[in-house]
Amino acid sequence: MNMAWPGLFNYCKSQEMNNIESLGEFYNRKFNQALVDMLHQLADQLGATPAQIALAWILAQKEWIVPIPGTTKPHRLEENIGASGFKLTADDLQHIDEAVSRIRIQGHRYVDGSEKMVDKD
Repeated sequence: MNMAWPGLFNYCKSQEMNNIESLGEFYNRKFNQALVDMLHQLADQLGATPAQIALAWILAQKEWIVPIPGTTKPHRLEENIGASGFKLTADDLQHIDEAVSRIRIQGHRYVDGSEKMVDKD
């Protein structure tokens, strides 16, 4: 991202990013776009959705690992269920692992404010 500070500030305002956490999310999202693009490309090649590829990848890691995707939309539930019947080949898994090893993931899973709410009774 090569945007001068005034341009970045104006962009953030136009997107209603009014705090530093929103700016961090924006920056991290842009930084991590390579991973998203790779998932889209592989999904297109395999006739699946990026979410199905991600879930199939998790399912392929260990037999005892079970992803728990959340959704409020019935069509996303059907999409997620579709991943259970989708098997990635050894070549697919190797391609994903190699691509991910070249991508430096930026940021945390949650912004600081949300992180403080995780695992609280």
